[in-house]
Amino acid sequence: MTDPTTADVLVVGSGIAGCSAALAAAREGADVLVVTKAERPDGASTDWAQGGIATTRGDPKSFTEDILAASADTADADAVDVLVENAPAAVSDVLVDTLGVEFDTSGAGYDFAREAGHSASRILHVDASTGEHLLRPFLHYLDEHDGIRIREDTAALDLITHEGRVHGALLDSEPGGEPAFAGATVLATGGIGACYRRSTNPPGATGDGLAMAALAGADVADMEYVQFHPTAYAGRETQSGETGSDGTFLVSEAVRGEGAHLRNGDGERFMPDYHEDAELAPRDVVARAVDAERTETGEVILDVSPLDFAGEFPDLAEKCEERGVDWTDGIPVAPCEHFLCGGIDVDDRGRTSLDRLFAVGECARTGVHGANRLASTSLLEGLVWGLRAGEAAVGNEIIESEPPELLDSDPDLPERFADEKFTRLRRVMEEQVGIRRTPDGLRRASAVLRRLKGEVDAYVRTRTARDLYELRNASVTALLVARAAAENGESVGCHYLEPPDATAPVDD
Repeated sequence: MTDPTTADVLVVGSGIAGCSAALAAAREGADVLVVTKAERPDGASTDWAQGGIATTRGDPKSFTEDILAASADTADADAVDVLVENAPAAVSDVLVDTLGVEFDTSGAGYDFAREAGHSASRILHVDASTGEHLLRPFLHYLDEHDGIRIREDTAALDLITHEGRVHGALLDSEPGGEPAFAGATVLATGGIGACYRRSTNPPGATGDGLAMAALAGADVADMEYVQFHPTAYAGRETQSGETGSDGTFLVSEAVRGEGAHLRNGDGERFMPDYHEDAELAPRDVVARAVDAERTETGEVILDVSPLDFAGEFPDLAEKCEERGVDWTDGIPVAPCEHFLCGGIDVDDRGRTSLDRLFAVGECARTGVHGANRLASTSLLEGLVWGLRAGEAAVGNEIIESEPPELLDSDPDLPERFADEKFTRLRRVMEEQVGIRRTPDGLRRASAVLRRLKGEVDAYVRTRTARDLYELRNASVTALLVARAAAENGESVGCHYLEPPDATAPVDD
């Protein structure tokens, strides 16, 4: 093993939350190391974000009310205040002044979009590909910063802990793991989309940070609240079940905000029958309605004829054309796993229950989203909490404690071992821990996932392959979601329970 890597602040993940934490820590004079298993930039969830980033637009009160309403009044009011109060300065400082992001304009000012759950047009965007226009200049800026080092294609396998304090992480850059010691560690590893068959997340969203933190003893919360986006392109189903292998892509809520309608297989517009805000109802409402209409009538399409789709959303029009979809006839859509509203429990500075461990972005549970996230608040949350956590993480002594010993002595895994286990995990999650759930189905899913985790753990003890650790992390995360859902008997927001006989049993 080579000499250990050290840094004042170690950031795991390179989306907007991780980049913001790195920037804030470096501004405070810290030596920052960013490690990411992504090979930039599209391995990070931020690069996949379409709609935009919400801001107050001079009316913080209505923004606060919309966030709380979308959460079914379950969001932490204090956390929402932190988000809203810090939004204008964070967006102006980092995105506009520092990175020079050129948001779309209309006339003399910004072209603010409106999305579901918002009572006003307040979303800054760049076409329908906002994430990549934020993340790519952010990464380029950090590359040029003297206080920041970035190591790509490097995964964190486990946290280095001692008596409730985190001293860094073990990286996969050496066969037995390379220790990276830090005064503070910030997890910014994104979501859990790889736990589901169809997701708008990149394939590497295997819940890594969440699982590592939970295994180290950190508190997690609100894990049952998995948000499904109502309008993902309903691409071909595949046998492999690999995330994104069916050509799935997100059709931004901004399209509905501009006037697109949802129609069922009979050609009927149905959302006014489900909610007074029709297509602009909260995401959980629209997603369940789309799911129900697909079940009842065979399909749902997004009718974009009321707007200049190609002119206003050229990026989405191109995605349709690449897949042979004639959007003038409507875009076939279906709900798709999109965002985890819960995660590692943190305070208003991103501090977890473990000393010197922080979490930001989708892997963190700040309390802002409660049971359901308001559209276009995820980039803002990552930006605001990333900045606050990065500042708070500075100033701790680097302690080189004994890292965990990872064995790499056994032969390679059986061919397709990880793929086959992932297929099994995704099937259980899709069928029993998806958009509609039953108490019996959740209990069965928990039992299946416990057995699956046990099988994976047996291999992890003697092998350090990245795909095996990703499978371990996904199995831990999936089990946390299923358990939390089984323990919550109340339907609220993303967590929706049907009568016990509504779903078929899981075939283990």
